[in-house]
Amino acid sequence: AVCSMGNSTSRLYSVLAKTLSSGAVSQHQDCLEQLDSAQLDPIDPKDLLEECQIVLQKRPPRFQRNFVNLKKNTASNHRPIRVMQWNILAQALGEGKDNFVQCPMEALKWEERKCLILEEILAYKPDILCLQEVDHYFDTFEPLLSRLGYQCTFFPKPWSPCLDVERNNGPDGCALFFLKERFELVSSANIRLTAMKLKTNQVAIAQTLKCHETGRLFCIAVTHLKARTGWERFRSAQGCDLLQNLKSITQGAKIPLIVCGDFNAEPTEEVYREFSNSSLNLNSAYKLLSPDGQSEPPYTTWKIRPSGECRHTLDYIWYSQHALNVNSALGLLTEEQIGPNRLPSFNYPSDHLSLVCDFSFNQDPDRLL
Repeated sequence: AVCSMGNSTSRLYSVLAKTLSSGAVSQHQDCLEQLDSAQLDPIDPKDLLEECQIVLQKRPPRFQRNFVNLKKNTASNHRPIRVMQWNILAQALGEGKDNFVQCPMEALKWEERKCLILEEILAYKPDILCLQEVDHYFDTFEPLLSRLGYQCTFFPKPWSPCLDVERNNGPDGCALFFLKERFELVSSANIRLTAMKLKTNQVAIAQTLKCHETGRLFCIAVTHLKARTGWERFRSAQGCDLLQNLKSITQGAKIPLIVCGDFNAEPTEEVYREFSNSSLNLNSAYKLLSPDGQSEPPYTTWKIRPSGECRHTLDYIWYSQHALNVNSALGLLTEEQIGPNRLPSFNYPSDHLSLVCDFSFNQDPDRLL
């Protein structure tokens, strides 16, 4: 049966090697109701990684990336919180709409590409995972990640471009995952972003979590703003709407905040300035990798389309700089690693790089701004 999943490593392959035959989200949900992931046996991450590597044995090995230690001399008596942000590239868009002219179609095969995505997640072991362009949530990410101990939430775009692609797997959207052993869900909001008082096709998820170890509350949000040149004012309006929602959820910055997303906006855009200058006192974590701590990375996405080469910084992890410290951040792939054909490739499954940061709470919980 399509929905059956085994208990052991040998039977994990059925989850990896197959996806549900139907693309209809409602049928995916019916399948989940039959399964009830809470009742399924846990998966050992090492076993799943092994299965992924069997599928990927003909592909080149994963790129090596190193964490950069950013910790100041501030003592912390709790484990850091690892947050991963990644636009994983919707399968329907990669195969059907994005026109990566230097990427062979063979490199985009879902049976292997999903294993590259899982391998990247398993390598960095995030406590919280924020994804965009997820169009295989119900048949891949929810069944597997729930069995790895994550609580899973998905919010699809109302009019996903994936639905225009033949043999699609349903709409793409944002997904948020957190480890239940580390956090308790206090509240959750699915936000459909507005611009100029109109509801848009872009969404966000914002969840308030309680850290079991420290008892501290914080809010984690994931979003994906409107793409393309010419939509700068639209993105700005969406960003304002998201900030207003987050001000309410965090009680005006009383609750620390982390916002992950593909903003589809360079640091020169108005929406970036809105987040930088917000009363929520946010900073962009990846700026801390620059020598002066003030510059974003040179790129977070790099691809070649029929119109030419596109190298942009669009992806960010924002955080409350008054309440959180960035202990470390994962370095980006170098131009040499990415290679002349750019992304995606046989080595790397998405046109966007994953961002990973380790956070700790400021030791003075009463210190706000």
